[in-house]
Amino acid sequence: MTAQDCLEILRSVKDAAFATVDAKGRPQVRIIDVMLVENGKLYFCTARGKDFYRQLTASGQVAITALNPEYQMVRLSGKARRLTEQKKWIDRIFEENPSMKEVYPGDSRYILEPFCVEEGEIEFFDLGKSPIVRAGFAIGGAQVGKKGFEITDACIGCGKCQRNCPQQCIRAGAPYVISREHCLHCGLCYENCPVGAIERRGEQG
Repeated sequence: MTAQDCLEILRSVKDAAFATVDAKGRPQVRIIDVMLVENGKLYFCTARGKDFYRQLTASGQVAITALNPEYQMVRLSGKARRLTEQKKWIDRIFEENPSMKEVYPGDSRYILEPFCVEEGEIEFFDLGKSPIVRAGFAIGGAQVGKKGFEITDACIGCGKCQRNCPQQCIRAGAPYVISREHCLHCGLCYENCPVGAIERRGEQG
């Protein structure tokens, strides 16, 4: 699995959930078509009259997520950039997505503005496998953030975390070790460690 593979999953699902935040800080989500994916970039469009357009142009921040029939989930969080050469990109989008011609016939298509997400963080989560599989990727020079949990040297080797893990992704050691590629991030180990030896990754002390 690569970052491009994840983007291709979003394109194959096509109708994905796009989340933004409105002017009052409230989360907003809607279904938007993923119009193009190429060279590690994702393209979509929206009409200038929509709240979605105003939210995108205000902050640029967007989160996109979709689940395919194989229970593979992809989430892309990044910044959407409005593209110049608007007519060129809208024409290209309509060539690749001919059903759009029925929704916006003729020149009405030019009420749409094209956007591109070329920098961001991708999370891949495969619930169709046992144990589950997860991975993180970055596009456009972004960084993959630390997530999940880590067992520290304060571990006393009691094995309670291993016994409680729903995916059995903790192996014995000194300290015990979480296999992050199979971890649900549920926090059961964290909540039940008798000596508090498990920490959230990425948290500042």
